[in-house]
Amino acid sequence: MKLLFLTFTLSFLSASVFSQKSYTDSIRAYFTNYIETHDVISGDDKKYFRFFEPDKNFLVKAKFTKAAESTWFRMPTSGVMQKTFRVYGTVNFFIHDTALALNVYQSQSLMDDDKYKDYLFLPFTDLTTGNESYHTGRYLDFTIRDIKNGELEIDFNKAYNPSCAYVSGKYNCPIPPRENNLPVAIKAGEMNFAKKSH
Repeated sequence: MKLLFLTFTLSFLSASVFSQKSYTDSIRAYFTNYIETHDVISGDDKKYFRFFEPDKNFLVKAKFTKAAESTWFRMPTSGVMQKTFRVYGTVNFFIHDTALALNVYQSQSLMDDDKYKDYLFLPFTDLTTGNESYHTGRYLDFTIRDIKNGELEIDFNKAYNPSCAYVSGKYNCPIPPRENNLPVAIKAGEMNFAKKSH
């Protein structure tokens, strides 16, 4: 009986380690693809990308609540052109036992584009913003189809920098609204670009 229990325990631990390793590998593969296909940075400058170590604690299942009514508003950007969004809904989740909430936005300019009309935008800041990560915040993208049974899976390991993090003065990058400022450190996803913007 002890031998059977030990065998089961070792198998369980092995499966857990394998599962964690598989997730870590998948995120590292995601980073590699992100760098290879990046549409702003090319050539030798790709070596300046930096990421936090993959951490499954930042993969969360969030409860999604669709906004009953939401008006369009102008979201400030890093440039002169503001962009129009509306709150599509709110996600509620936990990071390290801390209850958190973020608004998920829908872009007015993409509503008439068949390819992107289901696109949802989640910009945020956290306690790494301006230190380890880009000073105006980071982004995550989803589609309406990603919302299943009232839940949205959010992987902060896939948080990425706006284009303004690499080239200053060229892009109009949305600045996360104040309600999307997280009071925790999200040590996951893309860090500051190691080469100064130009």
